[in-house]
Amino acid sequence: KLKENLETFKEQILLSKDLATIRLDVPVEFSEDEARLKRPDLMKVNELFQELDFRMLTSKFQRYTNLNFADNNELVMTSPVAEPAKEAIQGDLFASMGVEIANKKTIKDINTDYKLVQTEQEIKELIELLQNSNEFCFDTETTSLKAVEAELVGISFSVKENQAFYLPINADKEKAIAEVQQFESIFNDTKKLKIGQNIKYDIIVLNNYKIDVQYPIFDTMIAHYLIEPDQRHNMDFLAETYLDYNTIKIDELIGKKGKNQLKMSDIPAETVKDYACEDADITLKLKNILLPKVKEEDLLELFNTIEMPLIKVLANMELNGVKLDVEEIKKYAIVLQKELVIVEQKIYKLAEQEFNIASPKQLGVILFEKLKVTDKPKLTKTKQYSTGEEVLVKLKDKHEIINEILEYRSLAKLISTYVEPLPELVNKRTNRIHTSYNQAVAATGRLSSTNPNLQNIPIREERGRKIRNSFIPTNENYTFFSADYSQVELRIMAHLSNDTAMIDAFNNNEDIHTSTASKIFNKNISDVTKDERAQAKSANFGIIYGISAFGLAENVGISRKEAKILIDNYFETYPKVKEYMDKSIQQARDDGYAKTIFGRKRKLADINSRNHLVRSMAERNAINAPIQGASADIIKIAMINIYKVFINKGLKSKMILQVHDELNFDVLIEELETVKDIVITEMENATKLKVKLIADSDEGANWFEAH
Repeated sequence: KLKENLETFKEQILLSKDLATIRLDVPVEFSEDEARLKRPDLMKVNELFQELDFRMLTSKFQRYTNLNFADNNELVMTSPVAEPAKEAIQGDLFASMGVEIANKKTIKDINTDYKLVQTEQEIKELIELLQNSNEFCFDTETTSLKAVEAELVGISFSVKENQAFYLPINADKEKAIAEVQQFESIFNDTKKLKIGQNIKYDIIVLNNYKIDVQYPIFDTMIAHYLIEPDQRHNMDFLAETYLDYNTIKIDELIGKKGKNQLKMSDIPAETVKDYACEDADITLKLKNILLPKVKEEDLLELFNTIEMPLIKVLANMELNGVKLDVEEIKKYAIVLQKELVIVEQKIYKLAEQEFNIASPKQLGVILFEKLKVTDKPKLTKTKQYSTGEEVLVKLKDKHEIINEILEYRSLAKLISTYVEPLPELVNKRTNRIHTSYNQAVAATGRLSSTNPNLQNIPIREERGRKIRNSFIPTNENYTFFSADYSQVELRIMAHLSNDTAMIDAFNNNEDIHTSTASKIFNKNISDVTKDERAQAKSANFGIIYGISAFGLAENVGISRKEAKILIDNYFETYPKVKEYMDKSIQQARDDGYAKTIFGRKRKLADINSRNHLVRSMAERNAINAPIQGASADIIKIAMINIYKVFINKGLKSKMILQVHDELNFDVLIEELETVKDIVITEMENATKLKVKLIADSDEGANWFEAH
């Protein structure tokens, strides 16, 4: 057979050899001068490292000073510095060059006018300055990173670059409120632009001091998030990137994390002054740089009509919080602990010994040495047995113990991640859980939730869903109301692809997965089986994420060949979907980014990469980003409009939770029908697509019953 192949593919073999041969006869003229190591363009190198976020290389580049430049612009060795010389042996990029870039500027390098405001006259002058300004930047200094719990220590203001004021606030809450109230008319002025970095935090803090910050507002963090969604957006990073400036770090004031770390309230106002004033000053400078960039990237409408209006909606939701039935969840913890013990004993019985199930090392020995569930165990980089979930799922048919281990892990995670920690997160003042919504984390535009993450409570498994039993309305006069979009991403796909078959299925109110299955498998809708619908569902959602035949085969539990046939049939059924996908990838190649119908951009630096795996990921994002981003924008628009109507109607009901395509409300029972009408109307009319948006809803005594 080998001889046959060699004869058959002789020409290909010779061509491959020719292509692999290094040519020694290429007419290259060697220039010794061009080969000499010359002084690099330091500014260009620095700019490139900033653009690519090469922080470590930048740091090393600045440190190595053991070489100097001669008059002829060539690098020459001077007295070598020990440490760089050592690193040079290790092959460091810059140790052999010894180039030096000036360090970033700090507060010591700038002529600043930062003032402490303490006397009545100084406060009066500051208020007059703010009253006479069209815009001002402000920043709060507090005792906690959790806005709902934070107590004010001081507020800094800036209306002019390199100038700022720091107003210390009394530790006594009543006196503090009186002090802050002097600035109420300024924060309430609808003609003044209020500027902040992560301004939602400051809005929540001031709300607890009876100050309602009114629009318009400008958040530098969100502005940068729209421009560079995949980068970091904290002020220190932005200052380094756009101002070539190193800010004063919080650790310099309160010390490093640990039992000896101080609170901001422990620091003298004079010491806090420069730190606080710098925050306001730098944020103002960033606003002056980022606003033109937002305009240049054609993101101003998205910024002004969705992201900025959403800030106060989220602030309000965080302040509202959600009530937790602590006794209910503690009872559930006991139930789960008992189940965990039962599963644990099953595992010991199957293993014929007790061991630490949570130890990958001990588990690996049991599975692959004692029970020999496979003769080809996967190893980690450290040559230990791999016992991750992905590995175990593939082996679950090999031995009964695998399913029990997966069950054990699922139970243990529910207990440690949700059931036990949640009661500890109830705010003692409000008796509610106050999650924090993040606008600038997910590059797609989706909101995320932290402290705690209420968006990740499992809902596919019965045990996970039951955690929602513990999330309850305010009291017996209220009910829990939930509404969520029906297959919103598939509806966006239908709109973007303009596929007639998909559009018709939605507009005829057909079950899209059954309809897809009937077309793929060439059956009447009434004859589609449960398994066929499940396969069609996997294809419907998988296609949105650019799933491969291999991935679909893994998800559905079919062969790769069957998965390929399924995908081919899918594209025959919805030809415009394939056309949309190809067009999206090509458009991203041309533009360097993908864009939603609302103008949100996802930059795709790797879309033209020669690395197949890297390029494939970028291609999947090119397909998915316009869909997932539009979905995120649609529910944001709905949230903004619902919030406005609630305020205009003076409703007591509150929006309390957002979980991707789902909104949840704490509703006064007598307002239920009104709320239901508002929520469904605003969700279904958030935007106009070629297919109708549908929102399903329900209510109950808790989150579990309502959804």
